[in-house]
Amino acid sequence: MPRLPWRRLPLAAAARGAVALALPLLVGQLTGWVVPSVIAAIGALWGVSQDGSDPYRVRVRRLGVTGVSSALGLLAGELALRSGQSAAVAACLVGAALVAGAVGLRGRIASVGGMHLLLGVTIGSGIPAPGPWWLPPLELLAGVALVLLLSAAPWLWRRHHVERAAVLAVYRSAAEALAAAGSEGAEEARRRMTLALNHAHEVMAGHLGAPARQLRQPEVGELVRAFHCAVRLGEAVTALVWEARPLPPAVTGVPLHLAERLLPERDAAPAPPLPAVPAVGTGSPGGRALAELCVAVDEEPGADGLTLRLPSRTWPGRAARLRYTVLLTGCVLVAHLLAEGLHGPRGYWLPMTVAFVYKPDFGPVFTRALHRCVGTVVGVAAIGAVSLLTTGPYTVIAVVAVFGALMAVGVRHHYALATLGLTAVVFVLLDLLGDDRPLYGTRILDTALASALVLVAHFAVWPDSAASRAEAQTESAVDAARRYRDLAPEAGPIRRQALRRDAYHQLAEARRTVAHARGEPARPGRSLPDWEGAITAAERLCDQVTAQAVAGATAGRP
Repeated sequence: MPRLPWRRLPLAAAARGAVALALPLLVGQLTGWVVPSVIAAIGALWGVSQDGSDPYRVRVRRLGVTGVSSALGLLAGELALRSGQSAAVAACLVGAALVAGAVGLRGRIASVGGMHLLLGVTIGSGIPAPGPWWLPPLELLAGVALVLLLSAAPWLWRRHHVERAAVLAVYRSAAEALAAAGSEGAEEARRRMTLALNHAHEVMAGHLGAPARQLRQPEVGELVRAFHCAVRLGEAVTALVWEARPLPPAVTGVPLHLAERLLPERDAAPAPPLPAVPAVGTGSPGGRALAELCVAVDEEPGADGLTLRLPSRTWPGRAARLRYTVLLTGCVLVAHLLAEGLHGPRGYWLPMTVAFVYKPDFGPVFTRALHRCVGTVVGVAAIGAVSLLTTGPYTVIAVVAVFGALMAVGVRHHYALATLGLTAVVFVLLDLLGDDRPLYGTRILDTALASALVLVAHFAVWPDSAASRAEAQTESAVDAARRYRDLAPEAGPIRRQALRRDAYHQLAEARRTVAHARGEPARPGRSLPDWEGAITAAERLCDQVTAQAVAGATAGRP
């Protein structure tokens, strides 16, 4: 696993993970309601797995879908288990897998909902829960609600912190790109700036089309204006980088001065007027565009009319969704039958692992399966060693808090680390439920079997899924770059920026899908095309078009 610098560790998320998992268990220990607290902790466990660093409205939506879908799944699985019919359990799992597969490739929120519906069914049909049938789903929902509360609570005092950080990152990366101009790292620095602008565009998407009354709110209006200026800054910086000549510090520091002017710190003194861009910077089209932006920031109090929408995403077609649905359902059914044959009742780990691993929209299936196995082995070893040293319920709760924090860090940085934390926490929760079976070796075997089942099914029936997606996305991105080339010379500033944003967004998405395809094993005797070369050529074409457009826009101006 990669080493994580302390400055990059998501310490707030780690604290939320520790509190969300330990608090229900602590309440259960103090009140004697151990089983309800464990079920709530399972909900918190799944909530932590979906607690991201997105804007608060996105977190609420994703965690809300996680809670509702997992509670519904738990209810369905529990009712099937209480019926006493093994066929009812199998039918419930198959139905949940069909739903999860049908929605699994239709976007992040839908995919999360489908996966947790299936996870809820596996737990509900595998772990008997005492009490009335309606109580466990509410307990599970309460655990997810606790994570939602902890994750969204900072909205009360730093409402737009995520959006502000994303926009500021654009200005910092623009300064780095200008500092790298004329060097070998200039193209990569420009690419990092574009990725930061793409991320800011995604984070700000909910505000860019907001009604006028929302834009009149000082903080929202400030952010929207800063983002629009960042878009114009990105164009000027791209033109300067394309000119391939070193720039003086007075020019490279302009983006940071712009950020200070547009997004001052709360309660800070008003930022001074922007310094004039020196003549050495204004002697080129890119420099003149940068100077004009500085003047506009000082003179124009409002937004400049720029309206940008995110490009529509291209999801897999009906045939791909149908194939995934059939494969996921088949894997879940076979995993359930294997679990019944190997372990009898309560063999939920096999189908649960299939639900976690078989998510081609979350990354390469092969890598995900490998990391799942590694994380499980290390997690089993870690909790086994800890269990020999810990005694007493409060010490166990502290152990859960530690592994919950590790899981929260892993969710953002490495799937194997997330699996390590999840595996260790689940062992403790099962022990609190009174399941004293020797499960260390069983969990490793089940994880390996489920991962092997997914890999065999996926690569035997659908070996080209990632490559086909990469091919289609690369073609779409190259088409967007050519469209920008063809239309930009005659387009106005607003239309030109929209074309440019669309092209760079699609090129970044193409790089992501290509990296996904490279992470999957290639078919024997078949090499993948040089998609990266086509993407790089298209990026350079966009850079050239941007430089030419800026030169045309500033031609003849004093």
